[in-house]
Amino acid sequence: MNLLLITFSFPPAGGVGVLRALSLAKYLPENGIRVDVLTARNAPAVGKDLSLLQQVPPEVQVHRTWTLDLPFWLRKSVKKAITGGKANSPSGASQSFRERNPLKRWIGNLLLPDPQIGWLPFALPAAARIIRERSIDAVLITVPPYSSVRLVTKLRRLFPDLPIVLDFRDEWLSTTIDLVSFNNNSRARKIAQKTESEGVRDATYVVMVTEAARRELQARYPDIPAEKFLCINNGYDVAPPTGQTYSRPGQGKQIVLTYIGTVYGSTAPGTFVEAVLGLSPEIRSRLRVRYIGHIETPAYREQLLSLGETIELKGFIPQAEALAAIRSTDYLLLITHDRINVAAKFYDYLGGGKPILAAVHPDGDVRRLLEETHSGQWADSEDPQAIRRMLEEAVTSSDLAAKPSFERIAAYHRRPLTARYAAILKPLIEAKRKKGKALA
Repeated sequence: MNLLLITFSFPPAGGVGVLRALSLAKYLPENGIRVDVLTARNAPAVGKDLSLLQQVPPEVQVHRTWTLDLPFWLRKSVKKAITGGKANSPSGASQSFRERNPLKRWIGNLLLPDPQIGWLPFALPAAARIIRERSIDAVLITVPPYSSVRLVTKLRRLFPDLPIVLDFRDEWLSTTIDLVSFNNNSRARKIAQKTESEGVRDATYVVMVTEAARRELQARYPDIPAEKFLCINNGYDVAPPTGQTYSRPGQGKQIVLTYIGTVYGSTAPGTFVEAVLGLSPEIRSRLRVRYIGHIETPAYREQLLSLGETIELKGFIPQAEALAAIRSTDYLLLITHDRINVAAKFYDYLGGGKPILAAVHPDGDVRRLLEETHSGQWADSEDPQAIRRMLEEAVTSSDLAAKPSFERIAAYHRRPLTARYAAILKPLIEAKRKKGKALA
């Protein structure tokens, strides 16, 4: 059984965006599925992580093509120029800024649905060649970048009977386009809606990573059979924590709280910073906050630096170092204002075996997962006073630590999750092969 996995970013590119594709390439072969990977050779990334590349099994063939995308640092500079240095938000502030400046509007409208559109002229012919030469039985396309959704329709025209699975790591039209997209004006939304609807129409299955996202997408397309929309969560890839390995907060004078991941629209730290500033001097002197990862805008960096000696900022580090940072902390900090998507780092937190302090959307899937796994405490991400109270309890009381459900946490390891994916792919591949034999 032969699968072509199409992903814009893949190791040695670092960051959480490559981990789902890596886990599929890593674990599908042990489920009887041979994997070829098609990726961009020069995909922008926050950094390189050669340790991730070492996890790719030797039998997985990786095909790399060029893309016309900009280097990571330059793309961020262009985005800053287009948005006026402001983070995207549902309020439309950055959109108004663009609309007042014709040049910025023109640049923003040129790269739609996202700047990675420059990969498609290279990716499509490469995919078609690989499908033919490697006897591919099915294709799995994981996004973002959302421009890759267009490959579904383009490949469907070339291969009418080929099973194609479209894998959304983040829901697009209700959340991501507002919170982190390169452009979210009316033209961008129209193109995004057309791209998504065509991809959903032409895909064999559409897989989301949260139940909330699956429901959201299914509701958008009521005329498409519900069984076409599936959910397979993200996960972690270290040994699942147990009662012996789970670590409760230290009893020392200082409590370390660590955030790992990119800081952008949906993880904006404003209310958290307000909560920390509201702590009494005695409690705040016992709290040490570490931020590890890329910070999207100068405004977010300035907010965090306003915490003075309480905060320590680090840039991108390889995954192995990030996992070591998890082991050396008392609590893990999670911030999300998103009601639908679940940041991939949440699952790394689950596998890290440390209690989570979360500022989350009260109706979101993150809250549900926290309560399901008993892995931490949460407060409303828009309520600084509730976040402050949670922090006070974390610093002053070791009883705040959750009593985790190790059985439920183990279910989110990437190996069993990939086995679930294999259970979806195998019937598609078998049906295609039977049809081919019948026509022979």
